[in-house]
Amino acid sequence: MMIPVRCFTCGNVIGEHWEEFKARAREGDEDPGEVLDELGVERHCCRRMMVSHKDLVDVVSPYQ
Repeated sequence: MMIPVRCFTCGNVIGEHWEEFKARAREGDEDPGEVLDELGVERHCCRRMMVSHKDLVDVVSPYQ
């Protein structure tokens, strides 16, 4: 499955935060916005990409 390496809009590297974001946000105990704050992802475009990519992975992951 594709891991978002760079933000499509601004080009910032976000792949280094993907695994931790995925693990913490999928647990359901933590708000995805708070997780992104703690990881230091501040730009709106980068945050949007992380959250929307998470939703896409949930849709297509049953076929792994």
